[in-house]
Amino acid sequence: MYRKFFKRAIDLVVSLMAIILLSPILLLVAFLVKTKLGSPILFKQERPGLNEKKFTMYKFRTMTNEKDKNGVLLSNEDRLTGFGRFLRSTSLDELPELINVIKGEMSLVGPRPLLVEYLSLYNKEQARRHNVKPGITGWAQINGRNAVSWNEKFDYDNWYVDNYNLFIDIKIIIVTLKKVFVREGIQYNSNGDTNKFKGNKI
Repeated sequence: MYRKFFKRAIDLVVSLMAIILLSPILLLVAFLVKTKLGSPILFKQERPGLNEKKFTMYKFRTMTNEKDKNGVLLSNEDRLTGFGRFLRSTSLDELPELINVIKGEMSLVGPRPLLVEYLSLYNKEQARRHNVKPGITGWAQINGRNAVSWNEKFDYDNWYVDNYNLFIDIKIIIVTLKKVFVREGIQYNSNGDTNKFKGNKI
């Protein structure tokens, strides 16, 4: 019953309430992004969702649009500012994903939506993460976030696919808020990104 009906209802109600309650923070972050990083305020990127159906995910921008003399964007490392790192470490850049939840493309809790380019790299077991809607946070995020290996992350995602229920979702949300507050489990390369998945031979 929860999986078929109540999860979506809770996603919708909580997301709408969150946008209303967090509107001052959303407006402030939007203003700061505009001031410090320029336009556009939102970063939009295609990601695979339920059953690998692609959708446009929204986040606050964390990089500038600086280009070299030939009009080519500078490296991520050169475009990621201290302000952008702050948005990522506090997960404030993720707040616009509430729009995706309201649209039904994401859930509050589920495997994080990864890059489209990874789809061809998954083995059959890893691809099961797409049997549910992707989430703003998930079981992998409260068990190491970006500090665990890809194989561990996929194991956590599939455990969630097989076992999720109302109580697990509530636990994930509560623990996520705690981890975001203490900025635990965050690990980036020098360019500010998490390590990219390169596939395996399993």
